[in-house]
Amino acid sequence: MRADVAREKSLPEPRPTPPLPDLSHAARHGFHHEMGFKIDIERSGRGMCTVTGQVEPRHLNINSVVHGGVYATILDTAMGAAVLSVLGPGETAATTSLYVEFLRAAREGDTLTARGEVLRRGRHLAFAEGNLYGEDGRRLSQARGTWYIWAPDVKDRPAPVGPKRRRGRASRPRSTKG
Repeated sequence: MRADVAREKSLPEPRPTPPLPDLSHAARHGFHHEMGFKIDIERSGRGMCTVTGQVEPRHLNINSVVHGGVYATILDTAMGAAVLSVLGPGETAATTSLYVEFLRAAREGDTLTARGEVLRRGRHLAFAEGNLYGEDGRRLSQARGTWYIWAPDVKDRPAPVGPKRRRGRASRPRSTKG
């Protein structure tokens, strides 16, 4: 491995810095906000989130329709904020996978509305789905995603203890031939 890309093994696991903001804080800050999209607090709640915005020239690709990355951003924001709304005190989360299907194109001036909903929240994983709609109510895109959830005390927990391993020569599977 080249020295300039070698990674120190003792580096801590990357994780968001706690505490994560609540929905009202997230509505005013973040990448979605820089892109011109807003979390609609009135239409959001526990386990669900709505994000809206109007398509501007900066959102268009070379074919003069909305760039797929804009769809992914608004859907990730809606689903991620829905996950944020079900976290406990001190928990943090980050997207681990995002699958987006592009059904129809949006154009400059269109109003987009994304709705994200948590499907299941476990101890360390949350699953969400989202749909993106145009102003006429037609679905433009659909998505699913997974979020990893860090407990507030992860760094304070002792390392997990696994089963004891025998030292010495590894045993080989025995032949079943007779």
